[in-house]
Amino acid sequence: MAGITATQLVKEYPGGVRGVDEVDVEIRDGEFFALLGPSGCGKTTLLRSIAGLEAITGGTLVIGDRDVTNAEPGVRGVAMVFQDYALFPHMDVADNIAYPLRIKRVKRDERRAKATEVADGLSLQGLTERRPGQLSGGQQQRVALARAVATRPDVLLLDEPLSNLDARLRLEARTFLKELQRDLGVTTVFVTHDQAEALALADRIAVMKQGKLQQIGTPREVFQRPNNTFVAGFIGSNPMNLVPARVMGGAVDVHGARVPLPPEAEGAVTEGQQVIWGVRPEYLRWSATEEPGAIAAEVSVVENLGASLLVAAHAGEHRIQVVVPEDTELEPGSAGWLVPQTAKTLLFDAESTERIGR
Repeated sequence: MAGITATQLVKEYPGGVRGVDEVDVEIRDGEFFALLGPSGCGKTTLLRSIAGLEAITGGTLVIGDRDVTNAEPGVRGVAMVFQDYALFPHMDVADNIAYPLRIKRVKRDERRAKATEVADGLSLQGLTERRPGQLSGGQQQRVALARAVATRPDVLLLDEPLSNLDARLRLEARTFLKELQRDLGVTTVFVTHDQAEALALADRIAVMKQGKLQQIGTPREVFQRPNNTFVAGFIGSNPMNLVPARVMGGAVDVHGARVPLPPEAEGAVTEGQQVIWGVRPEYLRWSATEEPGAIAAEVSVVENLGASLLVAAHAGEHRIQVVVPEDTELEPGSAGWLVPQTAKTLLFDAESTERIGR
């Protein structure tokens, strides 16, 4: 297996547009690493640059102990699963899986035997003589994965391989992918715009915006300690509440309420400083009675999430979301108070949007 090191990596298109802008990242040997960000942020361009499908225009790329910056895709020791699976419709499952071995001039009997072995390992028994059009979406996904791992690559690259599956199948495929990567021990780079997938699957996550890395960290780190408001608002099933506020009297003035300073921001802010106060909906509590540091609010929308409710409330012109237990009796128009867990709140600089105290 092999790790990946990108140093000041650049992919620039005609006209000076940079899909990847001076990216520095080190992906460890055997790691499940996610590239996460909105559409157009450069994550797939970075993945294709690692694969050799995009010519790198600046910086260096090392896989294992080899500089592959200008190497052809076939000698990089990588395998890739594309978003649309890219299966050959005229070939059966076994021939699709064995195609990379065919390119390497492995004998037909040997590659068919290898394809059957890999197919059995991915629960495709009895399907090797079918064609892709006769398979379900989940089965096609597994065929694409089987084709990628048949050559035992040093690096496995996954370009949103779950995006074509329905919601239930995506959950099943997520578990399958994690188990497969763990069993193979192969260095895996996974591109997704779905932060829930990244949080569930990855050992570490790189969040990208406009070709630049915003933060690299474990799922816990990027969820609880985002570097800036972009990461804070992008990560999480329910985005972090980000409310313009001001430091006053050793506290944060949020719509007239004096909310305690986050522990990490103490001593790092000045009186009167404009800040952005951040707290996740899961770290707020709804109270029918006023409490110290609570924010007065009125319920506007209640969404049933099954085991909990997502409540959108208004504190003046600010919209703040809170997750409450399923048996909480709330209706639009209900008045109450939002009580934050001080240790789980964050402050960001209003100008730079960077987290204060990190």
